[in-house]
Amino acid sequence: MKSYREAIVEEIIPLVERPTRYLGREWNSIQKDPARARIKVALAFPDTYEVGMSHLGLKILYHLLNQREGVVAERVYAPWLDCDELLQRKGLTLCTLESSLPLRDFDILGFTLQYELSYTNILNMLHLAGIPLLSEEREEGHPLIIAGGPSAFNPEPLADFIDLFVIGDGEEAIQDLTDLWLDWKKSGGRREELLAACAKLPGCYVPRFYTGDRPIEKRVVNRLDGLNPASFLVPYMGIIHDRFNLEVMRGCTRGCRFCQAGIIYRPLRERSASEILEGVLRAVRRTGYEEASLSSLSLSDLSCLPELLPSLMAFLSPEMVSLSLPSLRPEGLREETIWQVQRVRKTGFTIAPEAGTERLRGVINKPMEEKDFFAAIEAATKAGWESVKLYFMVGLPTEGEEDLAGLARLAREGARLGRKWSRRSFSLTVSVSPFVPKPHTPFQWVGQESREALAEKLGYLRRRLQEGRISFKWHRVEQSFLEAAFSRGDRALGKVLLEAWRRGCRFDGWTDQLQFPSWEEAFAACGVEPSFYANRSLAYEEHLPWDHISTGVSKAFLYREYQRALKGQFTPDCHWDACQACGLPCAPDWKKWAEKTAISHQPSAMPLPWRAVNRQPSTVNRRSASGLNSRRPVSSASYPIWNSSDPSQGPCDGREYPWPTQRVLILSPASPSPPPCR
Repeated sequence: MKSYREAIVEEIIPLVERPTRYLGREWNSIQKDPARARIKVALAFPDTYEVGMSHLGLKILYHLLNQREGVVAERVYAPWLDCDELLQRKGLTLCTLESSLPLRDFDILGFTLQYELSYTNILNMLHLAGIPLLSEEREEGHPLIIAGGPSAFNPEPLADFIDLFVIGDGEEAIQDLTDLWLDWKKSGGRREELLAACAKLPGCYVPRFYTGDRPIEKRVVNRLDGLNPASFLVPYMGIIHDRFNLEVMRGCTRGCRFCQAGIIYRPLRERSASEILEGVLRAVRRTGYEEASLSSLSLSDLSCLPELLPSLMAFLSPEMVSLSLPSLRPEGLREETIWQVQRVRKTGFTIAPEAGTERLRGVINKPMEEKDFFAAIEAATKAGWESVKLYFMVGLPTEGEEDLAGLARLAREGARLGRKWSRRSFSLTVSVSPFVPKPHTPFQWVGQESREALAEKLGYLRRRLQEGRISFKWHRVEQSFLEAAFSRGDRALGKVLLEAWRRGCRFDGWTDQLQFPSWEEAFAACGVEPSFYANRSLAYEEHLPWDHISTGVSKAFLYREYQRALKGQFTPDCHWDACQACGLPCAPDWKKWAEKTAISHQPSAMPLPWRAVNRQPSTVNRRSASGLNSRRPVSSASYPIWNSSDPSQGPCDGREYPWPTQRVLILSPASPSPPPCR
């Protein structure tokens, strides 16, 4: 009789469009025996493999859980349509990549909620796994279905389907849930008792047991350490963000009024420069990636960035590893920063003005002077970049015709300037998305503009930008409309979601897969008007479906910011300016709070004991593997980092490294001498 994995390998993988989505066994994947585990956790991403493998949060939880004895954590992604059809036709259930164990045999099944238009995929994955869709229909022996991520900050549209929501940072919460499950299992308790106990954990929302007596406070992890980024998975196929990605900072205090992430991820937390440098270098050698990315919401605000880049590029350049800085603001793009980044190869160059006029940028609290914008494009093209991407939104509160004209003018002038300074041909791409009001933001009370008005604005921009020979990309109005409805929705949308799934809706975030007429039919069949959620402006006194979820930022502060937006008033960044009394405990001074809570804050000198110069390029042989392209995983050793606090471990400590060890170390006066080479 075939094993389950043999059935998958023989009957599914040869017949699907991209078989590497379902192979598993990637570099750095963790293989444990589920039969010997005390608890089995399946981490589920409700989109395709190439999208889910680009998500950093799932990788973090995967490795944190697998570090524990007796805990098995495996992964599963939404199967594409061809695999979905084959699984059902051949009577096979959805299983994980590592062991091909069916999802129904796991103890905990955890979904990440990154995007509202992935909700139908969650229902479909539960269906393919043979797990009842509705929480109330699950019995003893069924997995505990949990969910977390940014969309969990309004959990109500999914409340009928998810047993438990984790609100906020998941690193410590998932460990607490694991411990609680093990204690419950040992006691021989019932499923209802487990859910009741989970409801008492900080940051855990169990819809069935919520009494409304207290808000659900989000979980916050103060320090971002404790994880070895060199252990991150390396896929066999190209993925959306095909590079090594290190989170260097979590949170943002810029206060863009449309931005949900800037609220829900507060307070600001940074990694130290030494930790960033060590993490990137170890990961590059362990994963073989030829591009590294420093991830944060606003990388320009990383305190140690100016001092970090030269030391980082001194190591990456000889290895021919490029560096991507994806979230720099125009005012943070200094010429020396651009020069450092382009030393190996020119990665993507993206600017997000969001709005076309200074007035509207004041409304959204994202000030950007046009001179900084044009200076950034000029510096990039002089440094050799031949393409630039710009991101804007349409339908922002108070937006008028002059703002749309300003957007077109800004883009056309940027294209003209790029073509003037570019040594070759220059291309400018403008990407525009309709504004979607998000919970826990100052604009949560604002209704989205009608689909007709948004379509008219996108048509205007398409005509104006084509005249300037600018590539124009836009997000479908229908997708943004559904996103707004579910973003601001309540529990009544659960029945609409279920009906849409029954009508065949899948992968709604994919433009070519959206079946908007089926969604309209689902809303009509359930007697629910989607514009009630998407387009209606709300009063301050009105109860919001997400009011019981607390980000730590007060509702009064958000409304005050909304009123300031209508007046075009700017609110400064409390990271560097005075406290704005948002409600978080870091008042009255962020720097003092950071020191008290041991959060890294390095605003001045580079806190490294050394820097490297005149280093020779590596001569390591590049490994070749099917689908790995030019990645070069090296398993013999991690990158040698000398830590002055441990003089016994020096750059020449006797280990064999797959690259030359001849290099010069320049020590700071306070650093001890490195140990001699043996």
